[in-house]
Amino acid sequence: MGRLLALDIGARRIGVALSDPTGLLASPLTALSAQGRKRDVAAVLDLARGHGVDGIVVGLPVSLDGELHGQGRTVAAFAKALAAESPVPVETWDERFSTVEAEARLRQSGRQPSRERGRVDAAAAAVILQGYLDARRRESGSR
Repeated sequence: MGRLLALDIGARRIGVALSDPTGLLASPLTALSAQGRKRDVAAVLDLARGHGVDGIVVGLPVSLDGELHGQGRTVAAFAKALAAESPVPVETWDERFSTVEAEARLRQSGRQPSRERGRVDAAAAAVILQGYLDARRRESGSR
């Protein structure tokens, strides 16, 4: 599978996570300040090149009714722009509840999510990526 990069795209920041080279574990990497689509795409591609990734997973905020609304449409457009520029495949992945789960995990580790928004965004990207990695392993029948 190779190393993957995952994104949790928000209005102010883009949380970024990275998998290990075997594609088993996801870890928070960083949070980028959002600076407009063109600059954000360039920043993500710089990170992807720097880490030698084989693919990028973009968390897609699908609403509870299964549709794309406001932020979901914005993220889908970003993923499309990223895919048009990326030398590696770009996929979207349902990110419902990733931020809630990331905040809960940070609280369990003794951190206060309200004071560390960038850390929450990177952790949410790791939740998205871990879900993606786990699903791919289940689909392939490997453990």
